[in-house]
Amino acid sequence: MGSITYDGVAIHMDDRTLTHLEIVIVNKLRKGESFLMSWRDAPDVGDGRSAIWLHPYMLVYFKFEGSRVPQINESWLAELVQSADSSRGLIVTSEQGHLALIDRVPGGRPNTTLVEPAPDPATVAPTAPDTFRPE
Repeated sequence: MGSITYDGVAIHMDDRTLTHLEIVIVNKLRKGESFLMSWRDAPDVGDGRSAIWLHPYMLVYFKFEGSRVPQINESWLAELVQSADSSRGLIVTSEQGHLALIDRVPGGRPNTTLVEPAPDPATVAPTAPDTFRPE
């Protein structure tokens, strides 16, 4: 389980999601751009949403659990980039376009959250999920 640490807040997620977010975030910050990143909270955190304002003058630390870089999904990356460039900011989604669910890490600090990897679509019955639709 990898993590992004920003201004004392650690957000934990699988390395695949983290790799895609790292590319988007680093490219925005390299250009000197500030932007909002948001995600959906799990019910035990309040079933709302959380957001952080990212800007080039704050340290962002990416920590990966594995040593190998996951394969990049270009269409997912393009959706995340388009989201980051919109007025709504970067909305963390799964590869399938669902809003990423954030939960507290068991035994973690109060400001530590977890982005749960999306379930394998082949094992989940179809429902009407929240989806990301770029502007």
